[in-house]
Amino acid sequence: MYNSIQITTLFLDIGGVMLTNGWGHVSRKLAAETFHLNYDDMQSRHKLTMATYELGKLTLDEYLNRVVFYGKRDFTPDQFRNFMFTQTTPHMDMIGFIQKLKAQYKLKIAVINNEGRELNEYRIKKFQLNSFVDFFISSCFVHLRKPDADIFRLALDIAQVKAEHAVYIEDMQMFVDVSRDLGIQSIQHQNYLSTKNALAEMGLTIK
Repeated sequence: MYNSIQITTLFLDIGGVMLTNGWGHVSRKLAAETFHLNYDDMQSRHKLTMATYELGKLTLDEYLNRVVFYGKRDFTPDQFRNFMFTQTTPHMDMIGFIQKLKAQYKLKIAVINNEGRELNEYRIKKFQLNSFVDFFISSCFVHLRKPDADIFRLALDIAQVKAEHAVYIEDMQMFVDVSRDLGIQSIQHQNYLSTKNALAEMGLTIK
C-alpha cells in the first residue's frame, strides 16, 4: 500500500549506501597489514581522533600525524593517503537508482554523512556525486556529527522540507532511529533490493 504523504526529498548516507565505507575498520586493518603497522595501537589512536577529524577540526595530515606518523615510518604520508583514497568502490546499482528517482519524481537529494573533509571531497568528485546530489550536509562542513539530532534538523532547514515529506536512507540502525525520532521516514539500508522495495511501499517506484 502506497504512502499517502508525498515524498519530496531523499536524505542519504554515502558510506554503506552509495559507496563503500571510506575509512572503515576493514580498510584500517588492511592498511595495518600493508604498511606493517600495529593494528591495535592504530585503532586505539583512531578512536580517540576520528570524531575530531570528521567534525572538520583536524586536517587529514593532522589526523595521520596522530594515528600513523607519530613515529618514524619507512613510507611517506603521500603513500598512505593514496592508499586511503583507493579503498572506495561505488555501489552503482544504488547510484543509478537514486539518479532515476530524482529524474522521475523531481526529488531533492541531500547527503547527511560523517566524514573528514579530504576523504569526503575526494569521494564526491571521484564518483561525481555532485552531479545529482543537491546538498551535502557533511559533518566536516557543518561541524555536527551523527548521532547528534541537530545534523538532521539542519538538513531539514537547508532542504526547506518538513520531516514527513523526507526519507532518510542509512545503513546504521542507531542513526535511522535518531532520524525517525524527528519524524523523518527512515530506511535501514541493507542492499539495493531491500531499499528499492521499501521505497516502493512509499510510492517511489521506477517506471
